[in-house]
Amino acid sequence: MKESERIINEIAQGLVQLDEGVRWFSALEPAQQKAVLREVVNYSMQAHATVEDGRKGLAGSGVKPTANPAVMIVREPLPDRMAKIINLPDSENVKAFRVLVSTFSVADARRRETECQGTCSHAWHNLS
Repeated sequence: MKESERIINEIAQGLVQLDEGVRWFSALEPAQQKAVLREVVNYSMQAHATVEDGRKGLAGSGVKPTANPAVMIVREPLPDRMAKIINLPDSENVKAFRVLVSTFSVADARRRETECQGTCSHAWHNLS
């Protein structure tokens, strides 16, 4: 498992605090940050993230609801909105990371409770 995959999933599972993950993310170069944002979006899509997950994730992200990524995450169609979040200017990367990883956290928790409950063999769901 690569470092970014482990950290993103540790944040999603509450094993690493969001602020600690943001410090890790902030230390990356902008191109690396964009790659991580794409990774979070891919994981969110695999977890079947919904706009409702986006609303719940936004509430825990620490991002103002008027920020660009916050406005986008609560609108349909979510896959298109997530793609637009990734393509925001680099100055929005940290806010985008907070919103996207928080949304993934909500979607992934739901998926672990419904589809992976008790029988999950996904390495990323067995980090603790």
